[in-house]
Amino acid sequence: MNDDDWLAAFDEQTRGAPALLPDGAEAEWDGPALRITGQHRGMVGLAPGARVAGADLDRLIVRQRDLFAARGEAVEWKAYGHDLPEDLPDRLRAAGFVPQERETVMVGLAAELAVDAPPPEGVVVRRVTGTHDLRRIADLKSAVWGDDGSWLVEHLAAMIAADPDGTVVLTAEAAGEVVCAAWLEFVPGTEFAGLWGGSTLPAWRGRGIYRALVAARARTAVERGTRFLQVDASDESAPILRRLGLRPVTTTTPFVWAPPEASRA
Repeated sequence: MNDDDWLAAFDEQTRGAPALLPDGAEAEWDGPALRITGQHRGMVGLAPGARVAGADLDRLIVRQRDLFAARGEAVEWKAYGHDLPEDLPDRLRAAGFVPQERETVMVGLAAELAVDAPPPEGVVVRRVTGTHDLRRIADLKSAVWGDDGSWLVEHLAAMIAADPDGTVVLTAEAAGEVVCAAWLEFVPGTEFAGLWGGSTLPAWRGRGIYRALVAARARTAVERGTRFLQVDASDESAPILRRLGLRPVTTTTPFVWAPPEASRA
């Protein structure tokens, strides 16, 4: 496969309406835009190859913003680097959407990532599902990123409830402390699963824990017959993932809009 083949597989298999959503969430198309409501933050994105531009695109963007404003909810427009038109980011900004940190979309073969990569001595990797452990993961995210990660508890619990085998959440623990956490989300009806999370406490970085969680999730994916793994990688994670065998196929930038009350919250 060349780079275009990897990107085509990603676009064709992962950017449609989800086959499974947690209770309360709904997905619907508004022309070329896929909109998901009823979760921590709404999501909007264009269909791959969508041909909408100019005033039509402006109206489409404003329509999404106004719908979420009426719901009193924040929304993220997920803009990919290869999406057209090229002035999409400018038009999102003009409508009040604020760009967040750009990430690199990376894809790899699960079989090549499913290596034997044990965690360092004293660190135990285990699968978790209970609310208590999900709270510990949320606390970890808050500590690592300095934000409020409490929404993760409800989000992960809802994903697990919707399909207990569809989301696999792992923690890496040392002396009873969660030092890293990550999860694997299968994309039903496709050859893909997504690698998410991976936050590691600063004092525990550089010891192979992140790599161990990638390998553990890859082994689970292979057991389930999944071919591809995909991750939206930060600048910090991308070099590690490249060394492990994932390749960059495009970029993604979240553009976020929130009503004033949501921004204050």
